[in-house]
Amino acid sequence: MRGLGWAAIGAFLLVIAEITVFVLVAQAIGWGLAIVIGVATMILGCMLVKREGVRAWRRFRATLADGRPAGGEVTDGLTGLIGALLLIVPGFITDAAGLLLLVPPVRGFTGRQVRRVAERRISPAAAGDLFGPRVVRAERGPVTTPAPGDTPSISGDVVEGEIVDPPAR
Repeated sequence: MRGLGWAAIGAFLLVIAEITVFVLVAQAIGWGLAIVIGVATMILGCMLVKREGVRAWRRFRATLADGRPAGGEVTDGLTGLIGALLLIVPGFITDAAGLLLLVPPVRGFTGRQVRRVAERRISPAAAGDLFGPRVVRAERGPVTTPAPGDTPSISGDVVEGEIVDPPAR
């Protein structure tokens, strides 16, 4: 319930910011042009919602048909769809955010962040099914051989490493 309260406060602040920015832009470029730009971005958003939705669905089905994990296509499609939906919402701030989400480098970065959040919130097994197995890059230090009769030390068996994203296909 607390998260819903913060969302309501955030939505209210966004509305205030959108109205303020619209008035400032309208005073700078003229009210008519500001309204035309707002309507044009809404129309563009409507066209992009259909395109992004169809594109995401086709990539998702192709990935499933190939037997690959579909998490990457889902996050990419979701990011593009959210960008298009933000263009539909009236206001210059949401339009700027929507346009940014349609730029490939920003879209890729946002998709990686969505993946990280999803991997933290779901079980490792589900994350592996959704996004594919994680790749671990490890470096092994010098191995110490225990003397005859000694118990092997754990410190010689430790491998330090980091999880990295697999190379793009």
